[in-house]
Amino acid sequence: MITVTEQSHHKLKTVDIAYIGLFSSLMMVGANITSFVPFMTVGGVPITLQTFFAILAGLILGSRKGALACTVYMCIGLAGAPVFARFGGGFGQILSPTFGFIITFIVAAFVAGLIVERSGTKKSYILAAFIATAINYLLGTNWMYFAYKLWASAPEDFSYRLAWLWMIPPLPKDIILAIFAGIFAYRLQKTLKIMPIQ
Repeated sequence: MITVTEQSHHKLKTVDIAYIGLFSSLMMVGANITSFVPFMTVGGVPITLQTFFAILAGLILGSRKGALACTVYMCIGLAGAPVFARFGGGFGQILSPTFGFIITFIVAAFVAGLIVERSGTKKSYILAAFIATAINYLLGTNWMYFAYKLWASAPEDFSYRLAWLWMIPPLPKDIILAIFAGIFAYRLQKTLKIMPIQ
């Protein structure tokens, strides 16, 4: 049975909604950053910031609200708004081989937030960012592989190895951004004297 105190604890405040909306918006911008900053394309591979903002949402907002921010972003895109990568949107995006990454943003944010809620050291923040990045790669890449094998038109000679080879170009960027996200979120919490929002 949920008590009045627990109900108040789980009730979203205006400031919480504002933070959730902010990070949902950052996810939208991060998905198409190369459209606004063309030089952020390396070797033909666009450098998106979705993973970075998803992890940052978890580190700053905490597990529950961080995951909710990413869920709101996903729902807005599925509703038809062009907020996914390459300005994609609509329910049909769920059949895209890369849709798994959008789902894992929710998981990554939740896990990152859960870790720093339990330990607020700088090491924990950076570790949380790395674990969240690994989750995003592991679940997203496997979703992409099985999507190509089961319902999408797989490229010629497509294999599990090739799926992972595709993930090598953005890996250095995501490693650097994971470190930055951990340090930035930790310093922000220390400066503002706040803990992750439960």
